[in-house]
Amino acid sequence: MRTLRYALLLTLAALALPAQAAGDEGELDAVHHTSDGYYLDYSPFGKVELPRLFVVRRDGAIGFEAFRSSTAAVASGLYAIGGHGDGDGPHSPTAHAIDDQAEDGVAAERAEAGEDLTAEELGEANAEEILGEQVEPESAYDAVLVPTGDASVVIDLSMTRHLVFVFVAIGLLALLLLPMGARYKRGVGRTSAPRGLLQNTVETIVIYIRDEIARPNLGDKTDRFLPYLLTVFFFILTCNLLGLLPFGATATANLTTTAVLAVFTFVITQVAGTKDYWMHVLWPPGIPWFVKPILVPIEILGLFTKPFALAVRLFANMTAGHLVLLNLVGLIFIVAGMSETAGWATSVPALGLTLFVYALELLVSFIQAYVFTILSALFIGMATAEHEHDHDHAEDHGFTAHDIAVAQSNGRDSAHKAHERTVGTEGVLA
Repeated sequence: MRTLRYALLLTLAALALPAQAAGDEGELDAVHHTSDGYYLDYSPFGKVELPRLFVVRRDGAIGFEAFRSSTAAVASGLYAIGGHGDGDGPHSPTAHAIDDQAEDGVAAERAEAGEDLTAEELGEANAEEILGEQVEPESAYDAVLVPTGDASVVIDLSMTRHLVFVFVAIGLLALLLLPMGARYKRGVGRTSAPRGLLQNTVETIVIYIRDEIARPNLGDKTDRFLPYLLTVFFFILTCNLLGLLPFGATATANLTTTAVLAVFTFVITQVAGTKDYWMHVLWPPGIPWFVKPILVPIEILGLFTKPFALAVRLFANMTAGHLVLLNLVGLIFIVAGMSETAGWATSVPALGLTLFVYALELLVSFIQAYVFTILSALFIGMATAEHEHDHDHAEDHGFTAHDIAVAQSNGRDSAHKAHERTVGTEGVLA
């Protein structure tokens, strides 16, 4: 308990540091703090910029350009600040405003001298103008960069902080699970009992996912899809927990990350879909013919709404929790800016609520990993289920492998009666 208490206090301190820094400046932008960026945030100690990598078309030729940081890219004169992700703040002018100001100033000087300004010269002057007067050089890491002159970015390969933590999660899982797999190959956990807290914990989670998530939804196809479900669960859980650590970032609070995971589930579901599954989508049996032109488009749309809901649910839940945490801590410094006494008075209930929300967010990290995994298993199970159809779709056609697996997972020798048959979590809880 003492270790847990120290960990919570350390986390609260880490949350309070960016809020304190923002409070000193008189503003707190919690959305910007939780968003992605081309840097690692260690506020108030500083921010570490990440390398910028571009495949760019310049002077009609495609080439590769690399810089150690966003600031270095702007200082080179090849790129200019095109705007900030946090809106039009005092140090975040939009691309149009910058271009207009730079063009007006430089064009006026050249006009007095009777000279014309080329596009490339204007771009370089734009970068110089922005760096020199409009934006502090150290804030370039927080900007969208655009190439100067007659050039365009083909692909931006720059690594963001959320992507960094994706690779951190992958690395941690490899370090933990690869040695675990080697243990099982040697027989530890198969011919003998698991050894150590870590192996027992991992085996408990794996058995739970296999018996309570995969088998009730996938039946005899469990072994085929279990590796994917385990990968999804452990990856999402690790990303969620990394976001709760001091100076961490939550990769699953990025819609791009959750969308990629949802696309994996979507592709696996459609590829594994049986002939019966596609018949229900493209030509539902037992439905009057004049209803099918209305029902089929809805079924096709449903193929895409399921992964969309998977991606948005995980993204929204992880983002919302972190916003609440930051705003609760930031509230102390916002109130203290108006009255120091009121700030101290606000700190007690604010920290109490922060501890509660942090514990709740820890629970949500596990719940969201579970929800994504069980819904993925449910969608795949629905696509791989086999049914028999006669002329009357409404009559009972017997039990499928899915029905039998649900019954067995509940400790029954036979499947449920026809009116009791359900799928997914309903079957588990029946």
